[in-house]
Amino acid sequence: MVETRQSSTQINSRQELRDLVRSQLQALLEQENLPGAKALLVPVQPVDIAEAIERLPETMQAIAFRLLSKDEAIEVYEHLDSRVQQALIKQFKQQEVLDIVDQMSPDDRARLFDELPAKVVRRLIEQLSPTERQATTQLLGYKANTAGRIMTPEYISLKEEMTVTQALERIRRLANVTETIYYLYVTDAARHLTGILSLRHLVTAQTEQTIGEIMTREVVFVYTTTDQEEVAEIIQHYDFIALPVVDTEKRLVGIVTVDDVIDVLEQETTEDIYTLGGLQAGGDNYFQTNLLSVARKRVGWLLILLVTNTATSAVIRGQEDVLERVVALAAFIPLLIDTGGNVGAQSSTVVIRGLNTKDVRLDQALRIIQREASAGLLLGLMLGVVVTIWAYFLQGNLAVALSVGISLLAIALLASVSGSALPFLFSSLKLDPALMSAPFITTAVDVVGVFIYLSVARLILKL
Repeated sequence: MVETRQSSTQINSRQELRDLVRSQLQALLEQENLPGAKALLVPVQPVDIAEAIERLPETMQAIAFRLLSKDEAIEVYEHLDSRVQQALIKQFKQQEVLDIVDQMSPDDRARLFDELPAKVVRRLIEQLSPTERQATTQLLGYKANTAGRIMTPEYISLKEEMTVTQALERIRRLANVTETIYYLYVTDAARHLTGILSLRHLVTAQTEQTIGEIMTREVVFVYTTTDQEEVAEIIQHYDFIALPVVDTEKRLVGIVTVDDVIDVLEQETTEDIYTLGGLQAGGDNYFQTNLLSVARKRVGWLLILLVTNTATSAVIRGQEDVLERVVALAAFIPLLIDTGGNVGAQSSTVVIRGLNTKDVRLDQALRIIQREASAGLLLGLMLGVVVTIWAYFLQGNLAVALSVGISLLAIALLASVSGSALPFLFSSLKLDPALMSAPFITTAVDVVGVFIYLSVARLILKL
């Protein structure tokens, strides 16, 4: 019999708790002890249940999900990965699917429908309740990755002429069917957004006061067409829990909540990291994508780099006489271009991140480039001294060692300047600096670095 309880003092972290739940749940399901498995999940948070189900073998996922009560199943389903959501839909009966999907939050439902085949989406939409169908089709009508697509139409709106007592009564009536009650939005008869009010200000006001007397009229809002990354930046900047979304006529149509913004930040960060690695960013989970798609995502810039790096071969061919007379020089070419590439990647990474977080602006480009050039010079001096000593120890040739050390100094300076300058250049041209900078830095450092190295060697060795 698997133990279904464990003292919290024996659990060192939330991850250990999740691992414990998952392992115990799987053991109980393997024993076909469904009552025990159901009892195990009772005190567990929905998001932790979702993670436990995701890590179960596929044959057990549907069984575990069916152990949940209807209300809990809806909340757990919203936290599941889209791959598991789709797998469960295939295993459920038609009515079971509709019961879950119809009760989901509109924004979570729209996110699920984005992942499903169009034929399945059409069938599900047709069978939703009229209210939920309207809310879902409204969200799906907005462009992907915009505020309109990630917002929820479930919010509480008030009127200026309402008293505090009337407003509190309205909140009590709608609290269970709205996304959040901590921010309350004031609209006029035409649904134009005229003010905002926090729940704290409402409950501390006098009962006979009107909403118009206590609300804030200066409202920060976004349009339905605003990019989701900009929405996330605004919520992060102002420390909002939610942000109102209006249409082109400034009518309130929804709100974006902080939990949705966390998902956006994770998605955008993942895309930036993929892009820095020369991968085509996409909405699919990389590790769940088939191998052909993986290869297609990665081959683009690899082919470009393959072609452009032939320029490095051309430089080496043009300096063959130097290498033929001092063969030892060839041994240090990989060291120099790899170090230069690493220095350039460091500079470009900090600049690209600064541009993304708005900590760095285009009008600061010259100052940032000068700062990175100084850093590159300092790095070059430190690395150059070390590599000169190392090269002399390996080859016993002072001229070759000095050629390597001086070249490394010049290459580090070049890499820092190009690594910091190229993101600014591409950003000013409205190109993605993360996608464009890495291959250009690699090519510049490889080609120019080899040329500098062999030219310095020719000068020092008097060849």
